[in-house]
Amino acid sequence: MTTHTTTTHVPRAITEPVLAELRAADDAGRPLTVVEDPEGGAPLRCCLRRSEPGERIALVSYAPLRRWAAETGAVPGAYDEQGPVFIHAEGCGGPESEGLAFTEAHRVLRRYSRDGHILGGRLVTPPEDFEGALTEAFTDPEVALVHVRAVEYGCFLYEVRRP
Repeated sequence: MTTHTTTTHVPRAITEPVLAELRAADDAGRPLTVVEDPEGGAPLRCCLRRSEPGERIALVSYAPLRRWAAETGAVPGAYDEQGPVFIHAEGCGGPESEGLAFTEAHRVLRRYSRDGHILGGRLVTPPEDFEGALTEAFTDPEVALVHVRAVEYGCFLYEVRRP
C-alpha cells in the first residue's frame, strides 16, 4: 500500500514526455516489453502508486540524473547511472496527489549538488518523518535534488527538487 502525506516537498514522477520516449526505447536503448502484472504491487514511477493485478506495465532502464542534468546543464560525470523502473505500458495521467509516495518501507534519500554530484545520503525508516528528513536534506544550501530510493535494490523511486 502506498502512503501519501501532506507535504511541502513535491515528489516528481517521470513526466509523460519522458515516458513516451521510454516507451519507444528506454535509456539503455532497448524496446518496450509489456507484461500483464499478475499479482500487482510493482512501484510505478509514472503515477507513484503500486500496480493493480492485471495492469499492463513495463520494466525499463531509466537514467534520472542524466535526464535532470539535460534540463539543468549539470554534468554528473561518473554519478550518472541508469536502473530499472516500472511504468505503465500506456499513458496513465500521472499521480493523483502531490503527497510523498512509497514511504511504507526503509528508503534512502540521496542528495545531489547543482553539478549532479552526490553529497551524501540518509536512511529513513518508517514511521520516521519523511517530510522532516527531506527538510533536513534541503537545509544544506548545496543540495539541489534528492532521490528517494529503495533500500533492497537501490532502485530510484522519484526525485524531489529544492522547493
